[in-house]
Amino acid sequence: MSALARLLGTFFYFGYFPKGPGTAGSLGALAIASALHTYLGTSGACIALFGALLIAPSIWAAGRMAKDTGSKDPQIVVIDEVVGQWIALAGASTLNWKSWLAAFALFRLFDIWKPPPVRQLEKIPGGAGIVLDDAMAGIYAALVLYFAGWFNLY
Repeated sequence: MSALARLLGTFFYFGYFPKGPGTAGSLGALAIASALHTYLGTSGACIALFGALLIAPSIWAAGRMAKDTGSKDPQIVVIDEVVGQWIALAGASTLNWKSWLAAFALFRLFDIWKPPPVRQLEKIPGGAGIVLDDAMAGIYAALVLYFAGWFNLY
């Protein structure tokens, strides 16, 4: 397996977390996003843009790892959670502890629940199916977060 595919696909080895690697990947994504926001003033929309820009390399890495491991969606691949989690932050009107928590909870909810078309995207073969379903779950989370901001819920 390519070292670069492993590094990116596991999101710097967060995917090797023994319990709940997907949750660990989401929390790692939020930790990096929080650091970007705190120290560089990066907005939620900008972090979401990073997530969108990460889609193509993530598809490559996830596809390469799936092929090399012989698994359709290897549990150690968590770069898809990073993409989805960062996209979810686009919906936050402000970034504070409530919006970080809401983005995390909403993304994990949609990632696990898989409402249409998330489940259908998951069925696309290769790395695209691994990544695009989480990107769509992130979009759903961003929409709910956006509307929650209208009602000052965070």
